[in-house]
Amino acid sequence: MIVDVHAHYLPGSYRPLLETLTAVSGRPTTPAANPMPEARRIFAAISDEPGMLDQRSDMMDDAGVERQILSPGSMAPYATELRLAVEAARVLNDSYRELVDSRPGRFSSLVSLPLPHIDASLEEMRRGLDELGMVGVALSCSVFNRSTVEEEFEPLYEEMNARGTTLFFHPCQNGICSPFITDYGFTTAAGASLEDTAVVLHLIKRNIPVRYPNIKIVIPHLGGMIPMQLARLDGQASTPDLLSTPSAMARSLYYDTVGWGSQAALRCAWEAFGADHLVPGSDFSALLAVETYKRTFEYIQESGLPDKDIEKVLYRNAPALFDFDKA
Repeated sequence: MIVDVHAHYLPGSYRPLLETLTAVSGRPTTPAANPMPEARRIFAAISDEPGMLDQRSDMMDDAGVERQILSPGSMAPYATELRLAVEAARVLNDSYRELVDSRPGRFSSLVSLPLPHIDASLEEMRRGLDELGMVGVALSCSVFNRSTVEEEFEPLYEEMNARGTTLFFHPCQNGICSPFITDYGFTTAAGASLEDTAVVLHLIKRNIPVRYPNIKIVIPHLGGMIPMQLARLDGQASTPDLLSTPSAMARSLYYDTVGWGSQAALRCAWEAFGADHLVPGSDFSALLAVETYKRTFEYIQESGLPDKDIEKVLYRNAPALFDFDKA
C-alpha cells in the first residue's frame, strides 16, 4: 500500500485562527477566507466538514493509499505575535492528534511550529513528537520572507538532527518575493516550484545536509528546477565554503512525486536523484482540480521506469522514511 507523504488537512477548529493569521500578517488569502467557489471547494475537501473525511478515506481506498501524512501546507500557524502563533500551532497540532487517534493507521501528521518564535517552536516540536506522537516536522520554505534555512533557525535543525527527524518543506506561496512572478499571476503555478528550488539551494549553501545528516529532508513537487541543475551547480556553485558538492547534497534529500502528471518531470527527477530518493505525494487536494486521486499515483505506474524502481517509489521508500516498516 502507498504512504502519501504530502497531503493537507485544515480542521474546522483551526479555521477562525487561520483567518486571523491571514488578516494580521498580510499573507496570501487562504482558501478558508477566499470567497471564490473553487477556493471554498478545496478548503472543504481538506477539512473535517461533515462527510469530507469519509470521502477522503474512500478516495484513499480507491487509490490504494494506506496512509496520508498530514500537514497544513501554505496555511501554517505563523504570526509575528507570539501568543497568536502558539495558540494557532497548538490548536492545529491537537486537532491532528484527534484525527489520527480517531482513524488508526490511516493518518499520521507532522508538527507545525509557531514560527518565527524559536524557543516556542522548540517547545512545540518536543510536545508534538513526544506527547502527540507526530512523525516529523513541517516547515514552510520561508517565514515572512525570511528563508527558514537562515542561521536564526539553526536551533530547530540541531534538535531535529539529534532526533533523526523527518522534515517536510512546503512553499508558502510568496512567489520567491519576486514581482516577476507575482505581478504576472504565476505565484502558484510557477512560484511554488521556484520556492522548492530556492530552499534546496539555501540548504546546500548552508551545508545543512552535511552538518545535520540525521535529518531526513523531503522537498515537494519533484524538487522544482533542481533535477535539471545538478551539473550546472557543480560547475558554477562549488565554492570553497561548501562541505560537499551541490549535487551530492541535493541527492541526499528526498523528493515527492507531485508532478501534475508530467512523465518528463518524473523521469528527470528519477535520473537526477535515483529511485531511492523519491517518495509518493499528492498535494491533496490541489490535484483534484485536474485529476482523480487515484490518477495521481497511476502516472508513476505508467512512467516506464523499471518495475523495481516503481516498487521502491510507490511502496517501499516512504514507509522506510517514517519507520513504518519497523512498526
